[in-house]
Formats: sequence, structure tokens, C-alpha cells
Amino acid sequence: MSAETTLLMLIRGLGESLYMTLLSTVCAYALGLPLGIALVATDKAGVKPLAAFHGVLGFIINLARSIPFLILLIAVLPFTRFLVGTTIGSTATVVPLVIGAAPFIARLVESSLKEVDRGAVDAASSMGASPMQIIIKVLLPEAKPSLLVGAAISVTTILGYSAMAGIVGGGGLGDIAIRYGYYRYKKDIMFITIVMLVVIVQVLQEIGMKIAKKIDKRI
Repeated sequence: MSAETTLLMLIRGLGESLYMTLLSTVCAYALGLPLGIALVATDKAGVKPLAAFHGVLGFIINLARSIPFLILLIAVLPFTRFLVGTTIGSTATVVPLVIGAAPFIARLVESSLKEVDRGAVDAASSMGASPMQIIIKVLLPEAKPSLLVGAAISVTTILGYSAMAGIVGGGGLGDIAIRYGYYRYKKDIMFITIVMLVVIVQVLQEIGMKIAKKIDKRI
């Protein structure tokens, strides 16, 4: 394989990894954010306590989180094929990435919202704010810096998941590392893909932390 072909392959793999990671993060937050809010709102100390609902939801989320991603990736192959018509490639990998990341994000969101000063919630409640108003106008704005830190953690975690998907032809840098670096014993390609993944993680993490610090009113 020529140097030019290798370079083009790595660039394509980088693009696929970023595509899978960013799209999966957005879709996983579309599921995980409401779940995290529901966990906090229905807690016994929440704005709308519902013990039975909270218990069932928490159990389901914990159950989903306990499944190793590689096993989940294989287990949902029929569902992935049903949704996108194939089980290989970067688009197909988005399905298990979202399923695997959403429960993790829900717990991160729950943790961030529980960091909000209880006094601010009580003050809004005493002024007659509804549970939805408290969530939208108090909890989410006050927890924004922590939520952004959680988002940075989520992105890097999903990137790691996407690399695992290479074992079933999921595309991206992980796929290149396994198909060429591992199966064909090309240690140089394996090393380059590892370096690229590390750099991407550091860049995304740094961007998330800087944004969170910039909007944190406590600093």
C-alpha cells in the first residue's frame, strides 16, 4: 500500500470517526437529556416526586448501562439492520452508539442537575413556578457548565465506543486499526490510528472544558 493510499485511508477514517461520534452524541443527548431530567424531577426530593416511576426508570437505565458495549453492539445487529438496512459502515454504527451512550448520558445529566443549589429551586417554587418552569428556567441554566463538562466526557466516551465498532466493520479509525494494524500486522498503521484517536480525545475534551469554564458564572 502506497503512502498516498494510506494517507487517504486515514483521512477517510478520521472523517468517519468524527461523523459517528458527533451524530451519535447529538442523538444520544436527544434521548439521555430527557431521561436525566426525568430522574431528577421524579426523585423523592425532586419537583415532581413519583417514586414508582423513578424506581422503574432508574432500574432500566442501570440495566442498559451494565451491558458491555461490544456485547450490545452484536446484540442489536438485527435492530440495526432493520433501521438502516445494513450492519456495517459508519451509519450503522450510530445505532448501537446511541443505545449504549444514552443511559450513560442520562446519569451524567442527573448528576449535573443535582449539583444545583437547592435554595434556587426552593425560591422558584415559593414564587409559584411550575415544575416545568423550574426545570427550564432554574435547573438547566444553573447546571449548564456541569452539563457541558458532561458533554465533553460523553463525546470522548462515544469516540472510544466507535473505535470498538471496528471489530464488526463499523468504519472509522477503529476499523482501520483492526483490519490493517491487527489482522495484517501493520504496526505503523496501528500506532498512527492510536495517536490520532488520542489527539482527537484531547482536542474535544479541551474544547468542552474551555466552553464550560467560559460560561461558568461561579468563576
